[in-house]
Amino acid sequence: MVELVWAESAVKDLEGICNYIAQDSEEYANIFASRVIDTIETIGIFPSSGRVVPELNNDMIREMVLTNYRIIYRINNEKVEIVRIIHNARQLKKLE
Repeated sequence: MVELVWAESAVKDLEGICNYIAQDSEEYANIFASRVIDTIETIGIFPSSGRVVPELNNDMIREMVLTNYRIIYRINNEKVEIVRIIHNARQLKKLE
């Protein structure tokens, strides 16, 4: 398993998503957060399992899709940095 590092942007993304979900259901917000963490742990075991982010076309920047969300990460030697967690409807270029 490689080392997993969370960028501040990814932490803020997850907090924002969970806060939004919690407005309707704290239980579902907790379930979603657990599913994101499980997916990220899988990324740590199999970093190349995600697809290359189409907008960026860089083999080192990949994503895993979880329901309607994209977990975007960067592979860097023995480390994987979780960069963003965004809704599928959002355009990646507009986030920069």
